[in-house]
Amino acid sequence: MRDHSHEGAAAPGEHGGPLGDEGASGSHRDPADVPEEWHGRATNRVQWLLAGIGAACLALGIELAVDSAWTTGLAPLVMSVVGCVLAGLLVLFGTLAFVHVAVRVDKDCLEVRCGHMGLPRRRIPLDTVVGADFAPRVTPRHWGGWGYRWRPEQGTAVVVRRGEAVVLRLGDGRSFTITVDDAENAVRCIRGRCGIDKGRGTGA
Repeated sequence: MRDHSHEGAAAPGEHGGPLGDEGASGSHRDPADVPEEWHGRATNRVQWLLAGIGAACLALGIELAVDSAWTTGLAPLVMSVVGCVLAGLLVLFGTLAFVHVAVRVDKDCLEVRCGHMGLPRRRIPLDTVVGADFAPRVTPRHWGGWGYRWRPEQGTAVVVRRGEAVVLRLGDGRSFTITVDDAENAVRCIRGRCGIDKGRGTGA
């Protein structure tokens, strides 16, 4: 897991980190230099701790259901069991889905897969991308938490850890942010695929 410490770095909407000399003159990146596919991922081991808490809640609910005498009142015990089980399942699956994220960019689209099952998943055709920016530091605080997030003034994001991210600006005016390692190279690849020069790819 990479967690960059660029102080004062961009929150969503404050993009435009350095991307090297190929964009300095506003010229397009040579298509021959763009890889056929780019793969990246990001991991947050803290999510495993939260998943453990969810598993503990689930285990507590099962233990209450199996070991309780059921003589002190049915309704309170049922509520306790159901509450523990539901809370455990919600925390367990909600965190395991965002332990890591995998990103793939090919000639047609950018694909994001979350967790070990690859769900939730999102595919964004590159012909709908009008801008690609590098954000040096995105944190859950910017988006109100971990996971798959949406904020009306910022767009949609997949946030699995603090640090660098790719910010896509789409033709419909929305944006999509993904925290992923080696985000600068991802932005270079996307710009090369889409024919977006640096001058068009910086700024919201």
